[in-house]
Amino acid sequence: MKVLVVDDHALIREALRGVLKELKGDATIIEASSCQQAMRLVDEHSDFSLILLDLNLPDRNGFTVLAELRERYPAISAVVLSALNDRDTVTKALDLGALGFIPKSSTREIMLSALRLVFSGGIYIPPDILVRQTAPSPSDTSGTQPRPSSPRDLGLTDRQVDVLALMMQGKSNKAICRTLDLAEPTVKNHVTAILKALKVTNRTEAVIAVGALGWNLRPAADS
Repeated sequence: MKVLVVDDHALIREALRGVLKELKGDATIIEASSCQQAMRLVDEHSDFSLILLDLNLPDRNGFTVLAELRERYPAISAVVLSALNDRDTVTKALDLGALGFIPKSSTREIMLSALRLVFSGGIYIPPDILVRQTAPSPSDTSGTQPRPSSPRDLGLTDRQVDVLALMMQGKSNKAICRTLDLAEPTVKNHVTAILKALKVTNRTEAVIAVGALGWNLRPAADS
């Protein structure tokens, strides 16, 4: 495994190196202190498995780097680290293809858990974002709706559960088509049904909603 750590603070890079070595002792870890240096390294080493990216870098907005990575190197996973962890920032990072968002205020144990989840194919979302997602709105006074214990409680079919599990891994519709051997219109129909069942409007909100519900999903192909 080859990992690129992008942060302009040497202490942060050193701490992340220690966390990564604890998880993957044989990993090759390369560091960059700027976006320009990071993109040059990615061009030279297109076999990176993971990029840990700070959003607040001196020479460029981290969001634009995420967008460029998704466009040019979709096979490389990216996880964001940031001093900010408001809902809008987290959602935007996930929208741009990040497979996780780790606040810099996180403890070492949380960082270890977050990266373990990403390495196992999941998407890490800060717990307080999930809590805010499930908090009832001031206008909701009923409080009587039971919390669904599984996707099937929402009426999703087995195939739709497979699609949702792959969405939770950050897979695009085309990647889901290849994995499940489905036509793209079929996958789009499944995604539409999933969003409707979860009462969300896009894939990122679906990922956050499933994370808040605590479902541990695996597509049938992985079983």
